[in-house]
Amino acid sequence: MIKVGICGFGYWGPTLYRAFSANPAFRVTAIADCNPALQAKARELSPASTVYGDGQELIDSSDVDAVAIATPVSTHFPLALRALMRGQHVLVEKPLCASVEEGRELVAVAERTRRTLMVDHTYLFHGAVRKLKELKVAGVLGKITYYDSLRVNLGLFQSDVNVLWDLAPHDYSIMDYILEEQPVHVEATGYCHVNSHLPDIAYITLHYRSHIIAHLNLSWISPVKARRIALGGTGQMVIWDDLTADEKLKVYNSGIDFHSPDERTILIPGYRIGDIHSPRLPSREPLAEAVEHFRRVVTGQEAPIADGRFGLRVVDLLERTQRALDLSLGRIAGLGAPTATARTA
Repeated sequence: MIKVGICGFGYWGPTLYRAFSANPAFRVTAIADCNPALQAKARELSPASTVYGDGQELIDSSDVDAVAIATPVSTHFPLALRALMRGQHVLVEKPLCASVEEGRELVAVAERTRRTLMVDHTYLFHGAVRKLKELKVAGVLGKITYYDSLRVNLGLFQSDVNVLWDLAPHDYSIMDYILEEQPVHVEATGYCHVNSHLPDIAYITLHYRSHIIAHLNLSWISPVKARRIALGGTGQMVIWDDLTADEKLKVYNSGIDFHSPDERTILIPGYRIGDIHSPRLPSREPLAEAVEHFRRVVTGQEAPIADGRFGLRVVDLLERTQRALDLSLGRIAGLGAPTATARTA
């Protein structure tokens, strides 16, 4: 039995509690939150757990083997570092931390203490992402040409991070997992409509050495919620609509074929419109899969899919994108528009 403590019991903490409680290998023995109302909620949901008012107090005082960290991003580093130094395994919510410098230290400490440091990039355990990876590895899609993501909603407005650091980690982790390469050039623009210190809308374009182009549309101020990804290849193209009840993933046997130079004098493409296939996806909850994977990593049965180094690559790309966003916001401010360049409050 692995005794786990949960640091943070706000938006994601209760969901983590449910996932860990549903796995027979774990027992939630401690919960921490600085909000008295959330402490009361923790006591109601888990009477057998010890409830603390501070995550560091939980780490120092509790008899736990592992901690799950679901606190504001600015606290990820000190809590994860403290837990690792005390010999505890760590599952931390995305992103791993607030800077590359912090991430490098966490990775080094995890390797030195031989403790698990895993980032809860939950989408990596989604059946659709696993199928996209399978199609890519099998060569069914051909040469990947583009990745296009629409990730918008009306809120939730975060007080500690901007829309980039809130939403982009989902796509950056998916892209790293499927494409297995890092972009060589990043462009970004955005705007601060609601909070003058935090951009709430961002458009990001990433260029890869393999000639893949990726585009992300991120927003907290959309009238509708959308979670849709398109992955294009020279062989087939795929649309994943995560909010569709049925047939979330559709594979299109469509593309563009070009005649060889000796068969044409002008560029005349041939359009190939084929069948549409919707593969069956596993029904198990991604978070339940992530928790079970964490168990197997902790017990030495598997290597982590999203370890500290994986999380560090995501943070590095976030920092690169933030610099591009800062540059764009600075130029807009120079034109007289009220903007700010903060990543965090």
